[in-house]
Amino acid sequence: MDEALLRSLSPSVLGVLVRRGADFAAAEDAVQDALVEALRVWPADPPRDAKGWLVTVAWRRFLDATRADAARRRREDLVDEEPAPGPVPAVDDTLQLYFLCAHPSLTPSSAVALTLRAVGGLTTRQIAQAYLVPEATMAQRISRAKRTVSGVRFDQPGDVATVLRVLYLVFNEGYSGDVDLAAEAIRLTRQLAAAIDHPEVAGLLALMLLHHARRATRTAPDGSLVPLAAQDRRRWDTTSIAEGVEILQAALARDRLGEFQAQAAIAALHADAPAAEETDWVQIVEWYDELTRLTDSPIVRLNRAVAVGEADGPRAGLAALAALDDSLPRHVAVAAYLHERDGDLATAARLYAEAARKAPNLAERDHLTRQAARLNARRRP
Repeated sequence: MDEALLRSLSPSVLGVLVRRGADFAAAEDAVQDALVEALRVWPADPPRDAKGWLVTVAWRRFLDATRADAARRRREDLVDEEPAPGPVPAVDDTLQLYFLCAHPSLTPSSAVALTLRAVGGLTTRQIAQAYLVPEATMAQRISRAKRTVSGVRFDQPGDVATVLRVLYLVFNEGYSGDVDLAAEAIRLTRQLAAAIDHPEVAGLLALMLLHHARRATRTAPDGSLVPLAAQDRRRWDTTSIAEGVEILQAALARDRLGEFQAQAAIAALHADAPAAEETDWVQIVEWYDELTRLTDSPIVRLNRAVAVGEADGPRAGLAALAALDDSLPRHVAVAAYLHERDGDLATAARLYAEAARKAPNLAERDHLTRQAARLNARRRP
């Protein structure tokens, strides 16, 4: 059973049901039922037309649920006749679904959460981590979003800014999380850039390409994390870097700066440095200042503190860090790094160990634990 195939077909099947008149929440439930049925049936009896099979089964499940729900009797004129099974055109509806989920009836945060769950395939836990909220809070937000759009006709797609936010979060989860969605996010952003002439769309595509260029060097063969400064820059994808820089330069030339362009500029400065010690940290701090002005994000301020520590020394970085809420994710890890740079190995080792206990994933926890052990070993006589 090829679960990757099922996952890749799911958005397109969902799009077919929506175009045939199904409301989004009911269509999503029907597609999920069809996927479960495929997992049960296909190992013994694989279909010749996988997508056609899924569409037929999902549509039948939708019809069954609709007929059973008295509150949806107004839709009976849409379900009097079941569509005949047969070949389904190979149309990629994924990007369209991203826009449909960004419906004007939803707040931007709810639209992003719904899209990540329904189309992006992320779990509620992963989405909650991306938004820095408890899992229960995110579950309630997604449930409310589903109720809001239940029965709504999707003839008013949402705005580009919300779709960009979703694509960015999907890329980040695919780049560093449990589900590999980074390449899919890049593919969809390329489609969006081809369809919409917008500097922030270009900025997001440049940012993704520049980060993705380093992906092969982010982990060691044993799966452990490799910090940016220790990565083998000879293995970075220079073709992706050159493309990302070219796209970014064209976007910046339009003088309509946005947060994705600013983030891409920071990534480009890292990519441009032949070695870690040659990184232009002064320019990076300046770009973080722009990014702070655009977003006022606490995570941006946290990253800026690291850059300040590199540009002006660790004590300057610690001073910038002191102005931030110490409950921020990775705040303790940043403090540990800056204290190590300042020569306070005892404090750094203690903070690395504390950060390891708070790490959001196993790879990061193991990396921080090794950092603590390394410093403790240096301190022993």
